[in-house]
Amino acid sequence: MQTPDWQPGLYTRFADARLQPALDLMARIGPLPEGDVIDLGCGAGAASGDLRARFCSEGERRLVGVDSSASMLEQARGLGTYDRLDQADVALWSPHGPVALIFSNALLHWLPDHAALLPRLAGEVAPGGTLAVQVPHQNPAPSHRLWHSLVEAHYPGRFEPAGAPGILDPVDYHRILSPLGRLDLWQTEYFQQLPAADDGHPVRLFTQSTFARPVLASLREDEAAALCRIYDAEIAAHYPLAPDGTVLFPFRRLFFTLYIG
Repeated sequence: MQTPDWQPGLYTRFADARLQPALDLMARIGPLPEGDVIDLGCGAGAASGDLRARFCSEGERRLVGVDSSASMLEQARGLGTYDRLDQADVALWSPHGPVALIFSNALLHWLPDHAALLPRLAGEVAPGGTLAVQVPHQNPAPSHRLWHSLVEAHYPGRFEPAGAPGILDPVDYHRILSPLGRLDLWQTEYFQQLPAADDGHPVRLFTQSTFARPVLASLREDEAAALCRIYDAEIAAHYPLAPDGTVLFPFRRLFFTLYIG
């Protein structure tokens, strides 16, 4: 079963929490050479204004957004911050020439074979440029594990966990990337306070629009709705609601910048 297109409204519901890691990644990027700035997996363009202000403000570089989702690109197009937007399978994408920066925020965990993908992307960066990546490192947490355990318990055999988004261990990224340039690799745990919601547990709503998409796509619509209700009932034991309905949601993310000398 094909995973449905992204739902920008649900994804951007937690826009501030999703944007902060992108800003933190930008802050670790040094001076850039001439060439395009690529927002790889740009989604609805949440980071585009900050990317343009930081790296393209003088008009010396173009800002190019790349994403596979038509609905996300439609929203990004309305911002007017990109010089070009390309709909493409980012696993196969390549630019028309060396670029100054490939910036990828919360994308690469959806793509396979990082041992081959990352050297290929690094090879598209001009000398003096940077490959900058952030990926969620949350799969071991209850917020993510519960989706898999519940779908197997209630709909056994319907979902294949091997198709879930995921990343390598940090030591593997160090092994793959350190021969290619100057590597800076780090991890941050964000203590996100999710707002109260009247349509489900906030952690369910946060993960439903990302990590849980393949899980829910494996089910009929009524089954997916039932699984969401079960998840709501069980997730509160791990992430209890405050009296005002908000919830503190720790979320780990892995970052790296690779400077191509």
